[in-house]
Amino acid sequence: MTSTPPNLTPDDVLDRLAELTVVDVRTPGEYASGHVPGAHNIPLDALRRALPALRAATGELLLVCASGARAENARAILAEHGVPAAVLTGGTNGWAGRGHALHRPRGASRPAWAMERQVRFTAGTVVLAGLALGQFRPGWLLLSAGVAGGLVFSALTDTCGMAAVLSRLPHNRPRPADLDASPAALGSAQG
Repeated sequence: MTSTPPNLTPDDVLDRLAELTVVDVRTPGEYASGHVPGAHNIPLDALRRALPALRAATGELLLVCASGARAENARAILAEHGVPAAVLTGGTNGWAGRGHALHRPRGASRPAWAMERQVRFTAGTVVLAGLALGQFRPGWLLLSAGVAGGLVFSALTDTCGMAAVLSRLPHNRPRPADLDASPAALGSAQG
């Protein structure tokens, strides 16, 4: 495998798409809402399980998520295990922003919300609930304060505990058969 630059722009990837093995590390719902053509879906929390297939994949690995943050986390995990990978600059948002088409599977149910949108909705709902309940029992205001503190911590560390929790909800989880399909497809693409 040749040395891969740490980041590739959407235009660089478009020119080299046929020679790259693209791995989308978003949740299955996000992946179904639109992904780089030919991308295999291996959610970030399932990446370690797919290491054997990723090591054996032909072509340079390119990691993709919505904006690039989860792909960077995935690259760090792979680097710990000696698997080099590049990251798509700007993720699928950057890809689509450059006018490149996203693939959407036929028959996919309505598109899932992006994880960032799910986090904003959940955080806003919990803060509003804490404020409303705080009118009757002041202790509930601590719920809003806790979410605010979590958002500040999330921004400072570029991590998101709420996203980690939300990714475990049924609509964000792959079916067991789907979890095995992408690594199997990587294995069958060799040769």
